[in-house]
Amino acid sequence: MHYETIIGLEVHVQLQTKTKIFCGCSSAFNPDNPNVQTCPVCLGLPGSLPVMNRRAFRLSLKTALALGCDIARFTKWDRKQYYYPDLPKGYQISQYDLPFSSNGFVEIDTDVEKGETKKIRLIRAHLEEDAGKNIHDESGRGHDSHVDLNRAGTPLLEIVSQPDMRSATEAKTYLEELKLLLTYIGVSDCNMQEGSLRCDANVNLWVHTDDGQKIATPIVEIKNLNSFRGVEQAIEFEVARQIEDWERTHAKIGDVAKQTRGWDANRGMTFAQRGKEEASDYRYFPDPDLTPVTVSDEFFAEVKAELCELPASRRRRYRVDLGLSHYDADVIVSQGNHFTAYFEQVAKLCGDGKQAANWLTQDVQRELNSRSLSIDAFPISPAVLGDLLKRVAANQLTVKSAREVFDALLAEHDAATDRHEAVELSTALAEKIISDRGLAIVNDTGAITAIIAGAIARNPKPVADFKAGKQAAAGSLIGQIMKELKGADAKVVRQMLVDELSKP
Repeated sequence: MHYETIIGLEVHVQLQTKTKIFCGCSSAFNPDNPNVQTCPVCLGLPGSLPVMNRRAFRLSLKTALALGCDIARFTKWDRKQYYYPDLPKGYQISQYDLPFSSNGFVEIDTDVEKGETKKIRLIRAHLEEDAGKNIHDESGRGHDSHVDLNRAGTPLLEIVSQPDMRSATEAKTYLEELKLLLTYIGVSDCNMQEGSLRCDANVNLWVHTDDGQKIATPIVEIKNLNSFRGVEQAIEFEVARQIEDWERTHAKIGDVAKQTRGWDANRGMTFAQRGKEEASDYRYFPDPDLTPVTVSDEFFAEVKAELCELPASRRRRYRVDLGLSHYDADVIVSQGNHFTAYFEQVAKLCGDGKQAANWLTQDVQRELNSRSLSIDAFPISPAVLGDLLKRVAANQLTVKSAREVFDALLAEHDAATDRHEAVELSTALAEKIISDRGLAIVNDTGAITAIIAGAIARNPKPVADFKAGKQAAAGSLIGQIMKELKGADAKVVRQMLVDELSKP
């Protein structure tokens, strides 16, 4: 038998609003002061009435457009009935049969080096309110549980995919690409540690038997995964568990109820929680306190105009227009919107996208990591780096000398910081460093010829060794010449030296 993994993801994204979706309470992350960001509306007290947060709907619409979804011009709100301690109303305001968007897709890279991609189709993206948070005593010394309702009522966008993923790696890649898109368009900070991005994974198998049958096993939903690595590990464990379960029971989809399982990261395993409810169990009905929303042409166009260039489109442009490899384009785009803006300024100024990419992904990224900085706080501006690389492209400065200037500029900044002084790392300062250190490329062949002649005259033994066939002997001569000609191109010097030594 052959087993094929089938995965669909339900991703819950907390939107970047200042207040909750149906009331004026703050939606800020505040775990240290539980139950202070509440009011009669998000506590579900009798007589309280919800009012729709316009910005929450706007951000949801912006996301749906970025995902290529079909937008419903008429949408309504529904009550999803269920009891849980962190849901004081006994129901959640969500969307059932008329979500504001449907279809759409997320394109993921399946092989960056080869440029192979895959489209993960979306079923829908709908808006709803979050529940609170249950906090359990996991010390083993007691059985206390507490409820924090600060989060109750924060706006969530639920993005539901088709079961198009075929491995845990694809699921992780999908989540990474979705997070990148959401942060690019500025609808969420996607902070998984704070619960701004959470995921439920629906996993089952297609069993391909030797006689040509394809049998689907029961679906399991793994709840509240809050890290990319956790998603990958949970799915890998669940696939192995389901294979073992199939070989023992041969249970097919429909033979048993859909099961909800949790993920224990410490033990590296999923565990059974409860049977999964069906839609009929939630007794959906239209919320009587909220009016439906109609999306006008003007509002639709206004939100669409706010979209920036999306990551997938930007990668393609970098490959086509700037000649970057699939890998380089992916590395740069994955660093975020501010990093790509810096890169584009440098590439435009120096006129060499590949050179700019090399410096951004190596020299700049190394300094950002060692200094724990974001690109916005990097002391060397795009204008200064672009001018430096323009000199390299114009054969006015070697790459080695450009790195020396780069390091010297950072040293100037660090020294000024230690003295609590301000310093401007300008193109004028870079020019001064080049001049003071004699780093500019020497193009005067007459001067180079004279220095080569002097080195040959002072070093008869290496000259004799070279003429006897020992090519490596030229190395010591080149070293001496380069000390006198700091800005000379080493390749030019070597060739001129070899030509001179090769004369009869």
